[in-house]
Amino acid sequence: MSNPKSRPEAWLAALALSIICLISLGNVIVRYTTNASFAFTEEFSVFLLVVLTFAGAAVAARRHEHIRIIMLEEKLPHPYKRLLYLLQWLLSVMLLALIVWYGGLLTYEEYQWESLSPGLGYPTWIYIVWLPLLSFAIIIRLTQSLIDRWKLSKQAERGDA
Repeated sequence: MSNPKSRPEAWLAALALSIICLISLGNVIVRYTTNASFAFTEEFSVFLLVVLTFAGAAVAARRHEHIRIIMLEEKLPHPYKRLLYLLQWLLSVMLLALIVWYGGLLTYEEYQWESLSPGLGYPTWIYIVWLPLLSFAIIIRLTQSLIDRWKLSKQAERGDA
């Protein structure tokens, strides 16, 4: 299988990690030189870490590189492999759909209530909206991965691979 594309999520993850590194390094330098620290670093770092985690999960889902036990996959005959692939996809999508739904509701409520973050006073919905968006991206990437794995399994069953 060729290397599947998930560039938007990969770029987002790389950007989030780079910003975390830069603001953390800047905070350390300022703290040691002035005995003070930036107030925003923790709030932004936590937010960016969530973005990094979900964007990275989307990339891993597309490439089918999530941590898993593959012994069962390797031992099953091809028709049962496809059933297992479908079951894995279905359970993952169900969980992520819950995150999309409840994350979307939470984002909407935070927007309606005009809640502000405790550290910097930014609207909290700006931080929370990424949870359902990136969970939906993972669903898309899982579906793409399922289609690829399904096709490969059919080819292997026919003896084309």
